[in-house]
Amino acid sequence: MTPHDTPEPDSPEGNAPDLDELLCFAIHSTAHAIQRANKPLLDRLGLTYPQYLVMVVLWSADGQTVGAIGDRLFLESSTLTPLLKRLQAAGLVERQRDAADERQVRIRLTAAGRALRGKACEKPAWMGHCFGGEEEARALQRAILRLRDAVTREPGVS
Repeated sequence: MTPHDTPEPDSPEGNAPDLDELLCFAIHSTAHAIQRANKPLLDRLGLTYPQYLVMVVLWSADGQTVGAIGDRLFLESSTLTPLLKRLQAAGLVERQRDAADERQVRIRLTAAGRALRGKACEKPAWMGHCFGGEEEARALQRAILRLRDAVTREPGVS
């Protein structure tokens, strides 16, 4: 078979998944589209999307450990640590060892990090034209969270 031939439906090559039929790809590509749509807001904040998520976690509860932030964002500390160092270099957070447990590193917002919260409160423009209303957006969010929670509870999935 040449690269331009269409595989027979009953052949092993004909049983390949169709990208447009994969739920995981639909979610993945939508997440990327949303990140691109959020880029103007993130650019105004001077943050990348992962940095923005860390800031949202800290704005809700300052002084968390690296592990707690990682748990909340489903990120490993090896992924989170360089990101936190960049936020520290930008003057938005401070990293310090926990006095009660030296193995733990606590992340605290600086004054600049706290001040950034006010700029981050605007709703992205894309939400207004993608949904019929707030309830439609919330219903989709609840469905996605149910899916995530079910997948993470599945045996063998970490």
